[in-house]
Amino acid sequence: MSDSNAAFKLVHSNDHDAVLELSGAWIQGAKRLDFSVLSRELQASPLSHLLVDGSALEKWDSTLMAFALQCHDYCHEEGIGFDTRDLPPGAQKLLTLATAVAPHKQTEPPPENWLASLSPRRLAGQAGNTLRESLAFTGEVAIALARLVVGKSNTRFEDFRHFCYQAGPSALGIISLTSVLVGMILAYLGAVQLQQFGAEVYVANLVTIGVLREMGVLMTAVVMAGRTGAAYAAQLGTMQTNEEIDAITTLGISPIEFLVIPRILALLVAMPLLTLYADLLGIIGGGIVAGGMGISPLQYISQTEHALAIHHLAVGLIKSLVFAVLIAVAGCRAGINAGRSSAAVGQAATEAVVTAVVYLIVADAGLNILFQAIKF
Repeated sequence: MSDSNAAFKLVHSNDHDAVLELSGAWIQGAKRLDFSVLSRELQASPLSHLLVDGSALEKWDSTLMAFALQCHDYCHEEGIGFDTRDLPPGAQKLLTLATAVAPHKQTEPPPENWLASLSPRRLAGQAGNTLRESLAFTGEVAIALARLVVGKSNTRFEDFRHFCYQAGPSALGIISLTSVLVGMILAYLGAVQLQQFGAEVYVANLVTIGVLREMGVLMTAVVMAGRTGAAYAAQLGTMQTNEEIDAITTLGISPIEFLVIPRILALLVAMPLLTLYADLLGIIGGGIVAGGMGISPLQYISQTEHALAIHHLAVGLIKSLVFAVLIAVAGCRAGINAGRSSAAVGQAATEAVVTAVVYLIVADAGLNILFQAIKF
């Protein structure tokens, strides 16, 4: 004999009390009514108490438990008393266990007064937390680099090659555009002033020194901060969201050695090469503007040779190495410390770019002061 389909019937004892009679086989695959049908009946006749009667049940599995838990939650939300009668012992134990603790409700924090976020005490606390995180991350990176030097690191060469391509050849297009335009801008601004003294030929000196020492490396670093630094933060932030970093740690592998070090080394290799490429295109961009102002290519090249000095080139390359470390550290730190949501990944990418740009400006100013002090 086949089991009858699952069914329920709501019987009103009086205006405020009702009995929900369950009957048939409440198992997977059996035809039954959806809880929305019962909820409409309960809403049509407000109750103060509901009694679930399972005396007519034949078979049951998790289907019965899901329905009973929906009834319990509905009564709890609506302030209706809930009770059971003649449920199978196993089902009664499971229902008691499931309803022993009230369901957790996510509550949104109240909107914060914007004046409170500007309090000196709070700002000092946030600055202290950021400083501690930065120092801890920098220390872990230093330890990982030391392990790499002695040959005990888990850093993979395949990852290093992949990130070199991502940070180098893939960035040539945007670097080319910005470098040519920066060289043209420098040449135009210099020529406008130098023409007043009839010395517009010296625009080549201005462009060469300005690009080699400052604008070539700085604009390359800003582009890489917005491109590669944000990519590092998004990649690591997504891995944090998917708990991949936790899995790597569980396997006994350092995330710093496995994920961060290849990215830092890749930028250390790519940034000086991109800087040289940007310097060349910046000088060419300046030559385009100089040619439009009556300066012959031969004059421009001759003045460029006079201005070109090894110490100017060395300043730009030294800056490129410092900037590469700052961009990689800012991006990786933001990604490693990101939260576990899609919004946190976006926030990490934004934080990486903003932090890297601030680092670049501060470091550039400090290096310029240092080079000026040592007459380099």
